[in-house]
Amino acid sequence: MRFMTRLAALAGRRRLLAAGLLGVLSALALPPLYVLPLLLVAFPGLLALLDGVGPKRGFWLGCCFAIGHHLVGLYWITEAILVDAAHFWWLVPFAVPFLSCVLAPFFGIPCALAARAPAGWPRVLVLAGALSLMALAQQFTATGFPWNPLGSVWEFPGVAGDVMIQPAALIGVHGLSLLTLLLVCTPALGRRAMVGGVAALAVWVGFGLWRLDQPAPVAPNLTVVLVQGNVTQGQKYDRSASRELFQRYLGLTEQGVNQAQGRHTLVVWPETASPYLVSADANAREAIADVSVGPAMIGAIRFDEQNRPRNSLVGLFGPGPAVAVYDKYHLVPFGEYIPDWVPVPLKLLPGAPLAPGTGPATIRLPDIPPAGALICYEAIFPGQVVDAADRPDWMVNVTNDAWFGNSSGPRQHLAAVRMRAVEEGLPMMRAANTGITAGFDAYGRELGRLGMGEQGVLLVDLPGPLPATLFARFTLWIPLVLSVLTLLLAGLRWRRRFNY
Repeated sequence: MRFMTRLAALAGRRRLLAAGLLGVLSALALPPLYVLPLLLVAFPGLLALLDGVGPKRGFWLGCCFAIGHHLVGLYWITEAILVDAAHFWWLVPFAVPFLSCVLAPFFGIPCALAARAPAGWPRVLVLAGALSLMALAQQFTATGFPWNPLGSVWEFPGVAGDVMIQPAALIGVHGLSLLTLLLVCTPALGRRAMVGGVAALAVWVGFGLWRLDQPAPVAPNLTVVLVQGNVTQGQKYDRSASRELFQRYLGLTEQGVNQAQGRHTLVVWPETASPYLVSADANAREAIADVSVGPAMIGAIRFDEQNRPRNSLVGLFGPGPAVAVYDKYHLVPFGEYIPDWVPVPLKLLPGAPLAPGTGPATIRLPDIPPAGALICYEAIFPGQVVDAADRPDWMVNVTNDAWFGNSSGPRQHLAAVRMRAVEEGLPMMRAANTGITAGFDAYGRELGRLGMGEQGVLLVDLPGPLPATLFARFTLWIPLVLSVLTLLLAGLRWRRRFNY
Protein backbone atom coordinates (compact mmCIF):
# COMPACT_ATOMS: atom_id res chain seq x y z
CA MET A 1 0.00 0.00 0.00
CA ARG A 2 2.88 2.39 0.79
CA PHE A 3 4.34 1.57 -2.65
CA MET A 4 1.14 2.61 -4.40
CA THR A 5 0.91 5.77 -2.32
CA ARG A 6 4.40 6.76 -3.48
CA LEU A 7 3.48 6.04 -7.09
CA ALA A 8 0.36 8.20 -6.81
CA ALA A 9 2.52 11.05 -5.47
CA LEU A 10 4.80 11.10 -8.54
CA ALA A 11 4.42 13.93 -11.00
CA GLY A 12 5.46 14.87 -14.51
CA ARG A 13 8.00 12.75 -16.32
CA ARG A 14 8.64 10.63 -13.24
CA ARG A 15 5.05 9.42 -13.41
CA LEU A 16 5.44 8.52 -17.09
CA LEU A 17 8.76 6.80 -16.44
CA ALA A 18 7.20 4.80 -13.61
CA ALA A 19 4.44 3.66 -15.97
CA GLY A 20 7.06 2.47 -18.47
CA LEU A 21 8.95 0.55 -15.78
CA LEU A 22 5.73 -1.11 -14.60
CA GLY A 23 5.14 -2.16 -18.21
CA VAL A 24 8.57 -3.78 -18.24
CA LEU A 25 7.69 -5.71 -15.08
CA SER A 26 4.45 -6.94 -16.62
CA ALA A 27 6.31 -8.31 -19.66
CA LEU A 28 8.46 -10.50 -17.41
CA ALA A 29 5.31 -12.53 -16.60
CA LEU A 30 5.02 -13.56 -20.26
CA PRO A 31 6.52 -16.73 -21.75
CA PRO A 32 9.16 -17.95 -21.28
CA LEU A 33 9.85 -16.38 -17.83
CA TYR A 34 6.36 -16.56 -16.23
CA VAL A 35 7.19 -14.32 -13.27
CA LEU A 36 3.51 -13.98 -12.40
CA PRO A 37 3.90 -12.19 -9.03
CA LEU A 38 5.17 -9.14 -10.90
CA LEU A 39 1.67 -8.63 -12.29
CA LEU A 40 0.52 -8.00 -8.71
CA VAL A 41 2.89 -5.05 -8.71
CA ALA A 42 2.51 -3.83 -12.29
CA PHE A 43 -1.25 -3.43 -12.56
CA PRO A 44 -2.06 -2.17 -9.05
CA GLY A 45 0.83 0.25 -9.61
CA LEU A 46 -0.72 1.40 -12.87
CA LEU A 47 -4.04 1.97 -11.10
CA ALA A 48 -2.22 4.10 -8.53
CA LEU A 49 -0.66 6.19 -11.32
CA LEU A 50 -4.11 6.75 -12.82
CA ASP A 51 -5.40 8.12 -9.53
CA GLY A 52 -6.11 11.82 -9.73
CA VAL A 53 -5.29 12.31 -13.41
CA GLY A 54 -7.58 13.12 -16.32
CA PRO A 55 -8.23 11.05 -19.45
CA LYS A 56 -5.48 12.77 -21.47
CA ARG A 57 -2.83 12.07 -18.86
CA GLY A 58 -4.25 8.57 -18.39
CA PHE A 59 -3.83 7.93 -22.12
CA TRP A 60 -0.14 8.83 -22.05
CA LEU A 61 0.45 6.80 -18.89
CA GLY A 62 -1.13 3.80 -20.60
CA CYS A 63 1.00 4.35 -23.70
CA CYS A 64 4.18 4.48 -21.59
CA PHE A 65 3.16 1.27 -19.80
CA ALA A 66 2.54 -0.42 -23.17
CA ILE A 67 5.84 0.76 -24.65
CA GLY A 68 7.78 -0.70 -21.71
CA HIS A 69 5.76 -3.91 -21.98
CA HIS A 70 6.33 -4.35 -25.72
CA LEU A 71 10.00 -3.34 -25.73
CA VAL A 72 10.68 -6.34 -23.51
CA GLY A 73 8.02 -8.68 -24.89
CA LEU A 74 8.90 -8.10 -28.57
CA TYR A 75 12.67 -7.50 -28.48
CA TRP A 76 13.19 -10.71 -30.47
CA ILE A 77 11.89 -9.09 -33.69
CA THR A 78 15.32 -7.50 -34.02
CA GLU A 79 16.76 -10.99 -34.58
CA ALA A 80 14.92 -11.21 -37.91
CA ILE A 81 16.48 -7.95 -39.10
CA LEU A 82 19.97 -9.17 -38.21
CA VAL A 83 19.55 -12.13 -40.59
CA ASP A 84 20.16 -9.64 -43.41
CA ALA A 85 21.98 -6.98 -41.41
CA ALA A 86 24.03 -5.88 -44.43
CA HIS A 87 20.90 -4.40 -46.03
CA PHE A 88 18.62 -3.60 -43.11
CA TRP A 89 21.00 -2.69 -40.27
CA TRP A 90 19.44 0.76 -40.13
CA LEU A 91 16.14 -0.75 -38.97
CA VAL A 92 17.63 -2.26 -35.80
CA PRO A 93 17.19 0.78 -33.50
CA PHE A 94 13.75 1.61 -34.91
CA ALA A 95 11.78 -1.59 -35.53
CA VAL A 96 10.77 -2.67 -32.02
CA PRO A 97 10.37 0.87 -30.60
CA PHE A 98 8.25 1.84 -33.61
CA LEU A 99 6.04 -1.25 -33.28
CA SER A 100 5.73 -0.60 -29.53
CA CYS A 101 4.51 2.93 -30.22
CA VAL A 102 2.03 1.68 -32.84
CA LEU A 103 0.60 -0.79 -30.31
CA ALA A 104 0.65 1.69 -27.41
CA PRO A 105 -2.78 3.30 -28.07
CA PHE A 106 -4.42 -0.10 -27.64
CA PHE A 107 -3.40 0.28 -24.01
CA GLY A 108 -3.57 4.07 -23.82
CA ILE A 109 -7.28 4.29 -24.66
CA PRO A 110 -8.39 1.89 -21.89
CA CYS A 111 -6.24 3.80 -19.41
CA ALA A 112 -7.81 7.08 -20.50
CA LEU A 113 -11.25 5.59 -19.83
CA ALA A 114 -10.11 4.13 -16.50
CA ALA A 115 -8.71 7.50 -15.41
CA ARG A 116 -12.17 8.93 -15.96
CA ALA A 117 -13.82 6.29 -13.74
CA PRO A 118 -13.93 6.54 -9.93
CA ALA A 119 -11.22 4.68 -8.01
CA GLY A 120 -12.05 1.19 -6.82
CA TRP A 121 -14.09 -1.43 -8.62
CA PRO A 122 -15.43 0.94 -11.31
CA ARG A 123 -11.89 1.81 -12.42
CA VAL A 124 -10.72 -1.82 -12.32
CA LEU A 125 -13.73 -3.02 -14.32
CA VAL A 126 -13.33 -0.26 -16.91
CA LEU A 127 -9.62 -1.01 -17.30
CA ALA A 128 -10.14 -4.78 -17.61
CA GLY A 129 -13.14 -4.56 -19.93
CA ALA A 130 -11.65 -1.89 -22.19
CA LEU A 131 -8.27 -3.64 -22.39
CA SER A 132 -10.02 -6.86 -23.41
CA LEU A 133 -11.98 -5.04 -26.13
CA MET A 134 -8.82 -3.41 -27.43
CA ALA A 135 -7.03 -6.78 -27.49
CA LEU A 136 -9.82 -8.04 -29.74
CA ALA A 137 -9.51 -4.92 -31.88
CA GLN A 138 -5.76 -5.47 -32.13
CA GLN A 139 -6.44 -8.87 -33.69
CA PHE A 140 -8.26 -7.22 -36.61
CA THR A 141 -6.73 -3.74 -36.97
CA ALA A 142 -4.49 -3.30 -40.03
CA THR A 143 -3.06 -6.80 -40.52
CA GLY A 144 -3.70 -7.87 -36.92
CA PHE A 145 -1.09 -8.73 -34.32
CA PRO A 146 -2.54 -10.53 -31.26
CA TRP A 147 0.87 -11.51 -29.91
CA ASN A 148 1.46 -12.10 -26.20
CA PRO A 149 -2.11 -11.82 -24.87
CA LEU A 150 -2.05 -11.53 -21.09
CA GLY A 151 -3.78 -14.90 -20.74
CA SER A 152 -0.62 -16.61 -21.99
CA VAL A 153 1.09 -15.95 -18.63
CA TRP A 154 -0.55 -19.17 -17.35
CA GLU A 155 1.14 -21.40 -19.90
CA PHE A 156 4.11 -22.37 -17.77
CA PRO A 157 5.38 -25.91 -18.42
CA GLY A 158 4.06 -28.97 -16.65
CA VAL A 159 0.84 -30.00 -14.96
CA ALA A 160 0.31 -26.65 -13.21
CA GLY A 161 0.22 -24.86 -16.55
CA ASP A 162 -2.06 -27.52 -18.02
CA VAL A 163 -4.53 -26.92 -15.21
CA MET A 164 -4.51 -23.13 -15.50
CA ILE A 165 -5.17 -22.92 -19.24
CA GLN A 166 -8.25 -25.18 -19.30
CA PRO A 167 -10.80 -22.31 -19.09
CA ALA A 168 -9.59 -21.30 -22.56
CA ALA A 169 -11.81 -24.10 -23.87
CA LEU A 170 -14.77 -21.98 -22.70
CA ILE A 171 -13.65 -18.37 -23.12
CA GLY A 172 -10.46 -18.41 -25.20
CA VAL A 173 -7.19 -16.69 -24.41
CA HIS A 174 -8.83 -13.24 -24.55
CA GLY A 175 -11.26 -14.38 -21.86
CA LEU A 176 -8.32 -15.62 -19.80
CA SER A 177 -6.73 -12.20 -20.22
CA LEU A 178 -9.86 -10.54 -18.84
CA LEU A 179 -9.95 -12.84 -15.80
CA THR A 180 -6.23 -12.33 -15.24
CA LEU A 181 -6.60 -8.56 -15.24
CA LEU A 182 -9.40 -8.72 -12.69
CA LEU A 183 -7.38 -11.03 -10.44
CA VAL A 184 -4.11 -9.10 -10.49
CA CYS A 185 -5.87 -5.81 -9.73
CA THR A 186 -7.39 -7.06 -6.48
CA PRO A 187 -4.46 -5.86 -4.30
CA ALA A 188 -5.53 -2.32 -5.19
CA LEU A 189 -9.03 -2.97 -3.87
CA GLY A 190 -8.35 -4.10 -0.32
CA ARG A 191 -8.41 -7.30 1.68
CA ARG A 192 -11.96 -8.37 0.83
CA ALA A 193 -11.25 -8.18 -2.89
CA MET A 194 -8.05 -10.16 -2.44
CA VAL A 195 -9.93 -12.90 -0.57
CA GLY A 196 -12.47 -12.96 -3.37
CA GLY A 197 -9.63 -13.22 -5.88
CA VAL A 198 -8.17 -16.20 -4.05
CA ALA A 199 -11.60 -17.88 -4.04
CA ALA A 200 -11.99 -17.26 -7.79
CA LEU A 201 -8.54 -18.69 -8.38
CA ALA A 202 -9.50 -21.81 -6.41
CA VAL A 203 -12.58 -22.29 -8.65
CA TRP A 204 -10.32 -21.79 -11.67
CA VAL A 205 -7.94 -24.50 -10.45
CA GLY A 206 -10.82 -26.83 -9.60
CA PHE A 207 -12.25 -26.52 -13.10
CA GLY A 208 -8.85 -27.25 -14.64
CA LEU A 209 -8.34 -30.35 -12.50
CA TRP A 210 -11.84 -31.60 -13.29
CA ARG A 211 -11.40 -31.13 -17.02
CA LEU A 212 -8.04 -32.88 -17.12
CA ASP A 213 -9.58 -35.83 -15.27
CA GLN A 214 -12.03 -36.55 -18.09
CA PRO A 215 -11.60 -39.76 -20.15
CA ALA A 216 -9.21 -39.46 -23.05
CA PRO A 217 -10.86 -39.43 -26.50
CA VAL A 218 -10.36 -42.41 -28.79
CA ALA A 219 -7.08 -42.06 -30.67
CA PRO A 220 -6.57 -42.96 -34.34
CA ASN A 221 -3.89 -45.44 -35.30
CA LEU A 222 -1.35 -42.90 -36.53
CA THR A 223 2.19 -41.92 -35.57
CA VAL A 224 3.23 -38.45 -36.69
CA VAL A 225 6.91 -38.12 -37.63
CA LEU A 226 7.86 -34.49 -37.00
CA VAL A 227 11.15 -33.58 -38.68
CA GLN A 228 13.38 -30.78 -37.38
CA GLY A 229 16.30 -30.10 -39.72
CA ASN A 230 17.83 -27.24 -37.72
CA VAL A 231 18.62 -25.15 -40.79
CA THR A 232 19.65 -21.56 -40.05
CA GLN A 233 18.07 -18.76 -42.04
CA GLY A 234 21.43 -18.00 -43.64
CA GLN A 235 21.66 -21.58 -44.90
CA LYS A 236 18.16 -21.35 -46.35
CA TYR A 237 19.28 -18.35 -48.41
CA ASP A 238 22.30 -20.27 -49.78
CA ARG A 239 21.06 -21.89 -52.98
CA SER A 240 24.32 -23.84 -53.34
CA ALA A 241 23.40 -25.72 -50.15
CA SER A 242 19.96 -26.78 -51.41
CA ARG A 243 20.91 -30.36 -52.23
CA GLU A 244 22.66 -30.90 -48.88
CA LEU A 245 19.69 -29.50 -46.94
CA PHE A 246 17.22 -31.61 -48.91
CA GLN A 247 19.31 -34.69 -48.23
CA ARG A 248 19.37 -33.81 -44.54
CA TYR A 249 15.58 -33.82 -44.40
CA LEU A 250 15.42 -37.05 -46.38
CA GLY A 251 17.87 -38.73 -44.01
CA LEU A 252 15.97 -37.58 -40.92
CA THR A 253 12.69 -38.74 -42.45
CA GLU A 254 14.09 -42.21 -43.13
CA GLN A 255 15.41 -42.32 -39.56
CA GLY A 256 12.02 -41.40 -38.12
CA VAL A 257 10.07 -43.89 -40.25
CA ASN A 258 12.49 -46.65 -39.23
CA GLN A 259 11.99 -45.74 -35.56
CA ALA A 260 8.23 -46.15 -36.05
CA GLN A 261 8.89 -49.86 -36.68
CA GLY A 262 6.10 -50.48 -39.15
CA ARG A 263 3.42 -48.32 -37.52
CA HIS A 264 1.12 -46.24 -39.73
CA THR A 265 2.98 -42.93 -40.10
CA LEU A 266 2.58 -39.42 -41.43
CA VAL A 267 5.73 -37.39 -42.09
CA VAL A 268 5.63 -33.63 -41.51
CA TRP A 269 8.34 -31.20 -42.65
CA PRO A 270 8.41 -27.58 -41.35
CA GLU A 271 7.49 -24.40 -43.19
CA THR A 272 9.49 -23.97 -46.45
CA ALA A 273 11.69 -26.92 -45.45
CA SER A 274 12.01 -28.14 -49.03
CA PRO A 275 14.35 -25.99 -51.11
CA TYR A 276 12.67 -27.43 -54.19
CA LEU A 277 9.21 -26.76 -55.59
CA VAL A 278 7.72 -30.05 -54.45
CA SER A 279 4.35 -29.54 -56.12
CA ALA A 280 6.08 -29.18 -59.52
CA ASP A 281 9.23 -31.25 -59.03
CA ALA A 282 8.61 -34.95 -59.72
CA ASN A 283 12.17 -35.91 -58.71
CA ALA A 284 11.77 -34.26 -55.31
CA ARG A 285 8.43 -36.00 -54.75
CA GLU A 286 9.92 -39.37 -55.69
CA ALA A 287 12.81 -38.87 -53.26
CA ILE A 288 10.38 -37.99 -50.44
CA ALA A 289 8.15 -40.96 -51.27
CA ASP A 290 11.12 -43.35 -51.11
CA VAL A 291 11.88 -42.47 -47.49
CA SER A 292 8.45 -41.53 -46.10
CA VAL A 293 6.85 -44.79 -47.33
CA GLY A 294 3.37 -43.37 -46.62
CA PRO A 295 1.75 -39.91 -46.68
CA ALA A 296 3.69 -36.72 -46.02
CA MET A 297 3.01 -33.01 -45.46
CA ILE A 298 5.85 -30.89 -46.80
CA GLY A 299 6.36 -27.18 -46.18
CA ALA A 300 7.40 -25.59 -49.48
CA ILE A 301 6.97 -22.59 -51.75
CA ARG A 302 4.81 -23.21 -54.79
CA PHE A 303 3.70 -21.13 -57.78
CA ASP A 304 0.02 -20.98 -58.66
CA GLU A 305 -1.61 -20.80 -62.10
CA GLN A 306 -0.85 -17.06 -62.32
CA ASN A 307 2.80 -17.76 -61.43
CA ARG A 308 2.40 -16.13 -58.00
CA PRO A 309 4.50 -17.60 -55.16
CA ARG A 310 2.64 -19.02 -52.18
CA ASN A 311 3.78 -20.32 -48.80
CA SER A 312 2.22 -23.77 -48.79
CA LEU A 313 1.82 -27.10 -47.06
CA VAL A 314 1.86 -29.76 -49.77
CA GLY A 315 0.23 -33.13 -49.08
CA LEU A 316 1.88 -36.10 -50.81
CA PHE A 317 0.93 -39.74 -51.10
CA GLY A 318 3.56 -41.49 -53.18
CA PRO A 319 5.62 -39.98 -56.01
CA GLY A 320 2.64 -38.69 -57.99
CA PRO A 321 1.18 -35.17 -58.02
CA ALA A 322 0.22 -33.51 -54.76
CA VAL A 323 -3.05 -34.86 -53.36
CA ALA A 324 -3.72 -31.77 -51.21
CA VAL A 325 -2.38 -28.24 -50.91
CA TYR A 326 -2.94 -25.59 -48.24
CA ASP A 327 -1.80 -22.01 -48.87
CA LYS A 328 -1.00 -19.71 -45.97
CA TYR A 329 -3.63 -16.98 -45.88
CA HIS A 330 -2.51 -14.83 -42.95
CA LEU A 331 0.80 -13.55 -44.28
CA VAL A 332 3.38 -11.71 -42.18
CA PRO A 333 3.44 -7.99 -43.03
CA PHE A 334 6.90 -6.77 -44.05
CA GLY A 335 8.08 -10.37 -44.06
CA GLU A 336 5.93 -11.99 -46.74
CA TYR A 337 4.25 -8.95 -48.28
CA ILE A 338 3.93 -5.18 -48.01
CA PRO A 339 0.38 -4.10 -47.04
CA ASP A 340 -1.38 -1.87 -49.56
CA TRP A 341 -1.96 0.85 -46.97
CA VAL A 342 1.78 1.36 -46.37
CA PRO A 343 2.97 4.77 -47.66
CA VAL A 344 5.06 4.65 -50.83
CA PRO A 345 8.36 5.69 -49.15
CA LEU A 346 8.08 2.67 -46.84
CA LYS A 347 7.71 0.26 -49.75
CA LEU A 348 11.50 -0.07 -49.49
CA LEU A 349 11.03 -2.14 -46.33
CA PRO A 350 11.58 -5.92 -46.60
CA GLY A 351 8.69 -8.08 -47.69
CA ALA A 352 8.55 -10.95 -50.19
CA PRO A 353 5.54 -10.61 -52.57
CA LEU A 354 3.70 -13.79 -51.60
CA ALA A 355 0.08 -14.36 -52.56
CA PRO A 356 -2.34 -15.28 -49.72
CA GLY A 357 -4.59 -18.31 -49.55
CA THR A 358 -8.34 -18.14 -49.05
CA GLY A 359 -8.60 -18.80 -45.32
CA PRO A 360 -8.63 -21.60 -42.74
CA ALA A 361 -9.01 -24.98 -44.43
CA THR A 362 -9.01 -28.67 -43.65
CA ILE A 363 -6.41 -30.72 -45.48
CA ARG A 364 -7.23 -34.34 -46.36
CA LEU A 365 -4.81 -37.13 -47.24
CA PRO A 366 -5.66 -40.81 -47.85
CA ASP A 367 -5.86 -42.85 -44.62
CA ILE A 368 -5.15 -39.76 -42.48
CA PRO A 369 -7.66 -38.00 -40.18
CA PRO A 370 -8.56 -34.56 -41.61
CA ALA A 371 -6.21 -31.87 -40.33
CA GLY A 372 -6.51 -28.14 -39.85
CA ALA A 373 -3.36 -26.65 -41.34
CA LEU A 374 -1.60 -23.65 -39.77
CA ILE A 375 1.54 -22.16 -41.26
CA CYS A 376 3.69 -20.26 -38.76
CA TYR A 377 2.11 -16.84 -37.99
CA GLU A 378 -1.44 -18.14 -38.45
CA ALA A 379 -1.29 -19.95 -35.11
CA ILE A 380 -1.40 -16.70 -33.09
CA PHE A 381 -4.99 -15.83 -34.12
CA PRO A 382 -7.51 -17.35 -31.67
CA GLY A 383 -10.85 -18.24 -33.19
CA GLN A 384 -9.43 -18.09 -36.73
CA VAL A 385 -7.51 -21.34 -37.05
CA VAL A 386 -9.97 -23.97 -38.32
CA ASP A 387 -12.75 -24.22 -40.89
CA ALA A 388 -15.86 -24.47 -38.70
CA ALA A 389 -17.88 -25.84 -41.62
CA ASP A 390 -15.39 -28.67 -42.10
CA ARG A 391 -14.05 -29.27 -38.60
CA PRO A 392 -10.81 -31.28 -38.59
CA ASP A 393 -9.80 -34.01 -36.14
CA TRP A 394 -6.44 -32.42 -35.35
CA MET A 395 -4.24 -29.45 -36.23
CA VAL A 396 -0.78 -29.32 -37.78
CA ASN A 397 1.45 -26.28 -37.43
CA VAL A 398 4.54 -25.97 -39.61
CA THR A 399 6.84 -23.07 -38.90
CA ASN A 400 10.28 -21.61 -39.48
CA ASP A 401 11.34 -19.72 -36.37
CA ALA A 402 14.99 -19.61 -37.49
CA TRP A 403 14.39 -15.92 -38.16
CA PHE A 404 14.33 -15.25 -34.42
CA GLY A 405 17.29 -17.29 -33.19
CA ASN A 406 17.40 -18.67 -29.67
CA SER A 407 15.24 -15.88 -28.25
CA SER A 408 11.90 -15.69 -26.47
CA GLY A 409 10.10 -15.34 -29.83
CA PRO A 410 9.95 -19.07 -30.70
CA ARG A 411 8.94 -19.89 -27.13
CA GLN A 412 6.11 -17.35 -27.17
CA HIS A 413 5.03 -18.76 -30.54
CA LEU A 414 4.94 -22.26 -29.02
CA ALA A 415 2.74 -20.96 -26.19
CA ALA A 416 0.26 -19.63 -28.77
CA VAL A 417 0.18 -23.02 -30.50
CA ARG A 418 -0.51 -24.80 -27.21
CA MET A 419 -3.36 -22.42 -26.42
CA ARG A 420 -5.01 -23.08 -29.79
CA ALA A 421 -5.15 -26.79 -28.94
CA VAL A 422 -7.08 -26.08 -25.73
CA GLU A 423 -9.41 -23.53 -27.33
CA GLU A 424 -10.39 -25.85 -30.18
CA GLY A 425 -10.26 -29.15 -28.27
CA LEU A 426 -8.00 -30.60 -30.95
CA PRO A 427 -4.54 -32.19 -30.79
CA MET A 428 -1.75 -30.07 -32.26
CA MET A 429 1.36 -31.41 -34.00
CA ARG A 430 4.08 -28.83 -34.62
CA ALA A 431 7.12 -29.17 -36.88
CA ALA A 432 9.59 -26.29 -36.50
CA ASN A 433 12.72 -25.86 -38.57
CA THR A 434 15.09 -24.92 -35.73
CA GLY A 435 12.72 -25.62 -32.84
CA ILE A 436 10.64 -25.94 -30.87
CA THR A 437 9.01 -29.02 -32.43
CA ALA A 438 6.31 -30.46 -30.17
CA GLY A 439 3.05 -32.38 -29.89
CA PHE A 440 0.05 -31.50 -27.70
CA ASP A 441 -3.15 -33.36 -26.99
CA ALA A 442 -6.60 -31.75 -27.09
CA TYR A 443 -6.11 -30.46 -23.51
CA GLY A 444 -2.80 -28.75 -24.35
CA ARG A 445 -0.71 -31.36 -22.54
CA GLU A 446 2.72 -31.74 -24.07
CA LEU A 447 3.43 -35.17 -25.55
CA GLY A 448 7.06 -34.59 -26.50
CA ARG A 449 9.41 -31.98 -27.89
CA LEU A 450 12.67 -31.25 -29.68
CA GLY A 451 14.32 -28.17 -28.21
CA MET A 452 15.87 -25.12 -29.84
CA GLY A 453 18.81 -25.81 -32.12
CA GLU A 454 18.39 -29.59 -32.18
CA GLN A 455 18.47 -31.71 -35.32
CA GLY A 456 16.29 -34.80 -35.21
CA VAL A 457 12.85 -36.36 -35.41
CA LEU A 458 10.03 -36.51 -32.91
CA LEU A 459 7.53 -39.38 -33.08
CA VAL A 460 4.14 -38.64 -31.52
CA ASP A 461 1.14 -40.97 -31.47
CA LEU A 462 -1.74 -38.74 -32.56
CA PRO A 463 -4.40 -38.42 -29.80
CA GLY A 464 -8.10 -38.21 -30.53
CA PRO A 465 -10.16 -35.01 -30.77
CA LEU A 466 -12.67 -33.71 -28.23
CA PRO A 467 -16.15 -32.53 -29.21
CA ALA A 468 -16.15 -28.89 -30.29
CA THR A 469 -15.52 -26.73 -27.22
CA LEU A 470 -17.73 -23.80 -26.25
CA PHE A 471 -15.08 -21.45 -27.63
CA ALA A 472 -14.79 -23.45 -30.85
CA ARG A 473 -18.54 -23.04 -31.39
CA PHE A 474 -18.87 -19.35 -30.60
CA THR A 475 -15.23 -18.19 -31.01
CA LEU A 476 -14.49 -14.52 -30.33
CA TRP A 477 -18.10 -13.65 -29.55
CA ILE A 478 -17.52 -15.07 -26.06
CA PRO A 479 -14.69 -12.72 -24.95
CA LEU A 480 -16.46 -9.87 -26.74
CA VAL A 481 -19.65 -10.39 -24.72
CA LEU A 482 -17.65 -10.84 -21.50
CA SER A 483 -15.79 -7.58 -22.12
CA VAL A 484 -19.02 -5.67 -22.79
CA LEU A 485 -20.66 -7.13 -19.67
CA THR A 486 -17.63 -6.08 -17.63
CA LEU A 487 -18.00 -2.51 -18.87
CA LEU A 488 -21.74 -2.56 -18.17
CA LEU A 489 -21.03 -3.75 -14.63
CA ALA A 490 -18.53 -0.92 -14.29
CA GLY A 491 -21.25 1.50 -15.34
CA LEU A 492 -23.62 0.15 -12.71
CA ARG A 493 -20.99 0.44 -9.97
CA TRP A 494 -20.10 3.91 -11.19
CA ARG A 495 -23.74 5.03 -11.15
CA ARG A 496 -24.34 3.57 -7.69
CA ARG A 497 -21.32 5.43 -6.31
CA PHE A 498 -22.49 8.65 -7.97
CA ASN A 499 -25.94 8.28 -6.45
CA TYR A 500 -24.41 7.84 -3.02
